[in-house]
This record gives sequence, C-alpha cells and structure tokens, in this order.
Amino acid sequence: MVPDTVRVAVGILGNAASMLLYTTPILTFRWVIRKGNVEEFSCVPYILALLNCLLYTWYGLPVVSSGWENLPVATINGLGILLEVAFIAIYLRFAPAEKKRFALQLVLPALALFGLTAALSSFAARTHRSRKAFVGSVGLVASVSMYTSPMVAAKRVIATKSVEFMPFSLSLFSFLSSALWMAYGLLGRDLFIASPNFIGVPVGVLQLLLYCIYRRDHGAAAGAEAQAHGPAAAADQEKGMKAAAPVAVQPQEVAARVSEYK
Repeated sequence: MVPDTVRVAVGILGNAASMLLYTTPILTFRWVIRKGNVEEFSCVPYILALLNCLLYTWYGLPVVSSGWENLPVATINGLGILLEVAFIAIYLRFAPAEKKRFALQLVLPALALFGLTAALSSFAARTHRSRKAFVGSVGLVASVSMYTSPMVAAKRVIATKSVEFMPFSLSLFSFLSSALWMAYGLLGRDLFIASPNFIGVPVGVLQLLLYCIYRRDHGAAAGAEAQAHGPAAAADQEKGMKAAAPVAVQPQEVAARVSEYK
C-alpha cells in the first residue's frame, strides 16, 4: 500500500514538472501570433512531442495498461496532446506555404504511425502485457529521440561559451521531469516509462552543469560589449534580450533552432 501511495505521489509531482515543460512554448506562440510569422522556428519539435504524447496517453489508458495503474501518465500526456495540437495549428496558420507543406508531410505520417500502433495493440495483442510491450517499445523510440536532441544545444554552448540557447528554467524543468518519471517507472517496475529517462536525467544534469560553468562568461561578455559601445548598445542589448525571451522553448526546439544556425 505504501509503495503505491509513494508512486502516485511521484506521478503527481511528475505531472507538475511536465506541465511546466509543456507550457513553456506558450510564450513562443504569443510572439508568433503578434508578429504574424513563424520566421525561423521549426515545426519538428512539436510534431515529435505530439507523437510522444499520443503514444504515452494510449499507453496509460486501460486498453493497454492494467486498469488505471498509469493514470498520471495518461493525464499529463493527454494535456500534452491538446497543447501540441494548438501549437501546430498556430504554426500552420502563420507559416508560409512551403513550411506549411513540410509540416503536413510530417504530421500525417506521425498520426498514421500512432493509428497503426493503436490498432495493432488493440486487435493483434491479446494481453495487457503484450500490449504494453508493443506500445512501450514504439514510445521508447519516440522518447529517446526527444531526450537526446538537447545534446546539440549543449555542443553549441561549449563552442560559443554562451548559455543564450539553453535557458536555466528550461534545463531545470527538463531535469526534474526526467528524474520524477524515472522514479515513477522504477517504483512501478515499468521500464518502458523509466528507460527513456535514463537518458533524460544525465542530459538534464549536463545542461545544468554547462549553465553553471558558462553563465558567468556569458554575463561578462554581455557587460563588456555594453561598456565598449556605450548606453545605446546597452539599450539595444536589453531590447534584444526581451525579444529573445519568448523563444526559450522545449529542448527539442532549442536543438532544432541551433541546427538551423549552423
């Protein structure tokens, strides 16, 4: 009884951390709506996140899991579906024709993959154990691709000695979410939930360490530039920081944006 209570409590905390992580792009899309253009933003992180949320919502439902043993997994990923659909819809609304076609070419296969996974797990697999193994394996691949993407941002931080593309709050929420869901999976002896976070936790720790190492260099460089160019440069820098603040989004998007700058 006690382990189940602890597991539920950890799941609730995991929901809170994941909610903070999922809602971060709201600032980005407020900026997109205000500008009326997606500019250099990529749709790929949101489509990958949508696929991941679809798979793990299905994984947490009684069709796949036994009863409501994974209710916290289903609830937070269900919320993630709503948010990612909203983000993708806004992206499609303001993206130019070429980017819109590219987004649709990714969304449709992602939805088809989820539909095929849901159908096979419902009709081909006969037991909850076999359904969890099948859906969890597909979800594991999707999750690993999401958790490894911040390594691109980490490489950029080391190369530039700047944490501009890796905000502290984003790294912190990513680490907390991964750590809590890893604990949740281990408490329930569910490796399909815990395994992706075996990658997510060390990646989150690396991000936080890099932030602590390079944040002073970033601040010192910004201050030196402001002193070198006078009050006008300082004002321009402040405006730039305000304009850049909304683009601090999910780790996948940071990685995608950094890739575009290369």
